[in-house]
Amino acid sequence: MTAALKAPPVQVAPPRHFLTLAELGPDGLHSLLDLTTRLKRDPEAFRNPLAGGRIGMIFDKPSTRTRVSFESAAWMLGMLPIVLRPDELQLGRGETIGDTARALSLYLDALTVRTFAQSTLDELAAAASIPIINALTDEHHPCQALADVMTLQEEFGSLANLTLAFVGDGDNVCHSLIQAAALAGFELRIATPPGYEPSETILADAQAQAVSTGATISLTHDPLEAVGGANAVYADVWTSMGKEAEGGARKAAFAGFRIDAQLMRKASKTAIFLHCLPAHRGEEVTDEVIDGPASRVWPQAANRLHTETALLYTVLTGDAGGELLT
Repeated sequence: MTAALKAPPVQVAPPRHFLTLAELGPDGLHSLLDLTTRLKRDPEAFRNPLAGGRIGMIFDKPSTRTRVSFESAAWMLGMLPIVLRPDELQLGRGETIGDTARALSLYLDALTVRTFAQSTLDELAAAASIPIINALTDEHHPCQALADVMTLQEEFGSLANLTLAFVGDGDNVCHSLIQAAALAGFELRIATPPGYEPSETILADAQAQAVSTGATISLTHDPLEAVGGANAVYADVWTSMGKEAEGGARKAAFAGFRIDAQLMRKASKTAIFLHCLPAHRGEEVTDEVIDGPASRVWPQAANRLHTETALLYTVLTGDAGGELLT
């Protein structure tokens, strides 16, 4: 009797970092969205596959949604989340970023970081032997963009032929939306006041990617031009963390960029409103819009948990399709 053949071992990709959304590539983004859809449909299939794992979470900036969603995602996967404040690390006493990365790599399976400069993540990634995950920097907010495109896909069924209008500051949220549009192939119209445009380098890289995906990314200083006929309208705070000293000047510059009912009526009749939160009600958006029937900010916030669970699973296992869960 011939012995039964054993199935070949599953090939797991080596750990990789998640520093910007662009690192996923178009196929990687769609695979992650598919995995998130599967997770939401059958959450029990994702319970405890990484039991015994440990994830560090450095928060140089305060957080509500990012911290709680990542801790909850880690718990669902069976991991121990270890939250670290700046005053609990030796960085403040002169230890280098590289040495911190090497030390934490001895105790953890992954490290999530919410900080100021993108260069800090680059230094951590260069020295770490574990995946480094960007939970927000001044330049990028890729985890937010994952939740954003997941919300758009759920609402409209597809990202194809979709138009998203972003009205506000060309900052980290805008940068990650630019990369999301370039990967997913939808149209992104960005309206900012003069002097608050997104990075030319990030925009140029996304335009190059857009050639292969069919994305369209445009800039304007006119919110009406951006919002006209759009399927979704997105707002962000006018003054991000670390820029509070510019608050007065920014309020003056962004005075015509508030999303109110009148501006929303310029969008498609079925348009939805998105916001990464927290919202400064009465500044970038009115109560009438954020609490109105077009608002999807709470499903959008809920998707932070689901997309981050799928992200952690993918980064730590290399199993982008979820084959190990079947």
